[in-house]
This record gives sequence, C-alpha cells and structure tokens, in this order.
Amino acid sequence: MAAYGESSSGLLIIERILRDRDGIWRQIGEERELGKLTRQMLYSSVVALACYGAVLGASHSVAMAGLSAVKLPLLFLATLAICLPTLYLFNLVFGARLQVKQALSLVMVTITVMSVLSLAFAPISLFFLITAYSYDFYKVLNVAILALTAFVGLRFLTSGMRALNEHTTALALARRQEQERKDREEAAALAALSAPDAPAEGAVEPVSPVSGVPAAAPAPNGLVSTIVAPAPAPAPVMVAPDGRPMYPVMMPQLAPRPLPQRQEQLAPGERPASMALLNVWILLFGFVGTQLAWTLRPFFGSPDEPFEIFRKIEGNFYVEIVRSIGRLFT
Repeated sequence: MAAYGESSSGLLIIERILRDRDGIWRQIGEERELGKLTRQMLYSSVVALACYGAVLGASHSVAMAGLSAVKLPLLFLATLAICLPTLYLFNLVFGARLQVKQALSLVMVTITVMSVLSLAFAPISLFFLITAYSYDFYKVLNVAILALTAFVGLRFLTSGMRALNEHTTALALARRQEQERKDREEAAALAALSAPDAPAEGAVEPVSPVSGVPAAAPAPNGLVSTIVAPAPAPAPVMVAPDGRPMYPVMMPQLAPRPLPQRQEQLAPGERPASMALLNVWILLFGFVGTQLAWTLRPFFGSPDEPFEIFRKIEGNFYVEIVRSIGRLFT
C-alpha cells in the first residue's frame, strides 16, 4: 500500500508535507517520482503566492493587486533558479551524493511551506488593511509575516537535509557491505579452485586395518601393499615429589579484545551533504531574495505614487524597512 497521501495531488500536497514529512524525506532520498512531487509543490506554491500577492497589492489598487499576484510567485521562482545551482555544485565539489532533483525537491518543500503559511496569514493582513490602514505599518507587517514563514520553511529544509544525509550514509554502508560480501565469495571461490584435487564425493579410500591410515595404492602385480604406521608413543606422565601423578591443566583461552575500529571515510559521491554549507546557502538565499524583491518592486504600491510596473532602482531593501519602522514612531 502506498504511504499516507502519496497519491494526493495539487493543493493538498501541503497536508502531506505537514502530516507525513518523514515519508516526503524518504521519497526524496529514494528518488521516487520526484518530478510528480515537484510539480505538485510548484502548483500549490504558485496559487498560494498569487493569492497572497493580491493581498499585498490591494493596499494600492486593483491593478496593483493583479500585478503583485504575478510578481510574488515570480520572485520566489527566480530566487530558486539563481541559488539552486550553487547548492548543487558546492555539494558536488565536496563529494556529496546530492542529485539535482533531490536538491530541487528539498528547496520546493521550503517554498511550499512558506507560500501556504503566508496564505494562512492573508486574512490577518486584510483585517489590518481594512480596519487600521497605514502604508508603513502594512508594509512592515507583511514583511514580518514573510520573514516568519521563511524561518519556518527553512527549518523544514534543514530537517529534510539531515534526513537525506542519514539515508545517504545508510545506503553507502549497505553498498559497501554488499561489495565486501561479494569480494569474500569471490576469494573463497578462487581458493577452492586453486586447492589440490580432493577425492570425489562418495569415494571411500582404503584404510589400513592396523593403523587406521589410508592403505597404499595397488601394486602393478595386483597385490595390495599396506603400510603400517607405528602407534604414537604415550605422553609421559609427570610425577609430583610425593609420588602422585600430575596431569596437565588446560587453561581457558581468553578471546582477544577487539581493537576499536576506525570508521572509514566515505568515498566521494557517497558522502552526505554539508550542513555548514547549507547554512551558508540559506544566508545567500535570503540576501538574493531580498535584493530581487527590491528590484521587482513595487509589491505594495505607495498611495502617493501612480501605478507602476517597476520602479527605478535606488536605495536598499534593509534601509527602506528601517525607515518605515522609524516613521511608525514619529
């Protein structure tokens, strides 16, 4: 039977991610139907981000709401396209067994969680838009919502990478044990071929009735020549000073203590992905995303300015957020 929700499609993929994340990590590690899984996450992310983008643009006009519904999914997908090669190639350089489809699926899980959680905050954003509208407050509120959902989504990314690393390590050790077993079987087969010819199965060698040793082969005249081996001499009996016989005492042999085995380093192509490198990549993903958002602005649309598809690039995303927070308290 298929795992929970494995046949689910479309927008319901988020339910499977939240309820059966171990099954998602297992599917990504085993590379089962990753294309279908990625398409399902893509559809749900685009729809959720488009709905939330419309909420952002509703602070200006209907036209800005429609434009933001297109820009917000474009922002996340463009950030993914820019940063994904870095994640894959850096892990490839360090010998990690991370395929392109696996990396894409892991990042898409992150984007799906971020987009659906952002959509869950859409009613709260609309509530403040209707009841207590302030352009700076509305902008800071939604940036805080996106930052919170990004934090949760990136937690999914790190946990998924850890699960994938455990699967990769277990798979590499299983392959190594299987290869060692095959090597032992081949060595045993070669040793059997190089050994002297043994008597055929079922054949009985003539045994001397006197000494119990195999008898000689028949002589050319048809007579059988038997070699009688002398009986072994009895072992001398040791006598104690008082005249009592002494018998050797067999001391138990202690098994040698096994030396601690040093874990062999996995070969390139079998190593797990670097978590330190993943943390650096997360910072890069955040910086690229914020700078791209500043390039694609406006998303909210200032009420004092006319409708524009793009604005002149000036200033800085972080400086603008600090200014907006400052204007709230002045």
